[in-house]
Amino acid sequence: MIRLISNDLKRDSRGSAAVEFALVLPVLFTVIIASMDIAYKGFIHATLQGAVQKVARDGTLQTGAGQISALDAKVQNIVTPIVNNGTFTFTRRYYEAFTKAAQAESFTDSNGNGIRNTGECFQDENGNGTWDADAGRSGLGGSKDVVVYTASVSYPRLFPMKGLLGWSPTQVVSATTVLRNQPFGNQVTYTVQAICT
Repeated sequence: MIRLISNDLKRDSRGSAAVEFALVLPVLFTVIIASMDIAYKGFIHATLQGAVQKVARDGTLQTGAGQISALDAKVQNIVTPIVNNGTFTFTRRYYEAFTKAAQAESFTDSNGNGIRNTGECFQDENGNGTWDADAGRSGLGGSKDVVVYTASVSYPRLFPMKGLLGWSPTQVVSATTVLRNQPFGNQVTYTVQAICT
C-alpha cells in the first residue's frame, strides 16, 4: 500500500510550478531591483557628466571667473530633477599645463623610497609653503590655465535592498572634466620656489 502511494506521489506534478516559482521569485526580484539601482546610478552619472562638461566650458570663458556659484547652481539645476534629495560638492583646481594636472609637487627623493620625507627638498608649485600630493591651486585660474572641475552628488539609494545586498545606504556619483581656459589674455607666469623642510 505504501509503495503504491509513493509511486503516485512521484508521478504527480501538480503544484510543482508554484513551488519552483516560489523558489525563483526572491532571486529574480533581487536581480531586477539591483539592475534598476545600477541603471539609475548610470543615468545619474551620464546626466552629471554632461552637466559638468557644459558648465566647465562656460567657466573657461573670461566671464566665468566671477560666476563660480552660478555655474555650480547650473549643475544642481540639471541634476536635481533626477536626484531631488542629493547633496552636491564641487571642486576646481587649476594648473599651468595639462602635464601638471593632478600631479604631486616634485621633490628630491634623497633616500630613494619614493615618498617625500621631512627634510627632502621640493618644488612649491602652488605657493602654499608645504608639499602637496596635488600641486593645483583652488579656483578657476586665469587665461590659458588648465582647470580640473569635479562635481559629486551623494544620495540615498533608490530601493530598500541595500541591506540584503550588503550595499551602503548612500550612493556617491562623481564627474570630472579637464579643460583649458580661453586665451583672453596672457597667462600668469608662475614662480616655483624650492623649499627644504
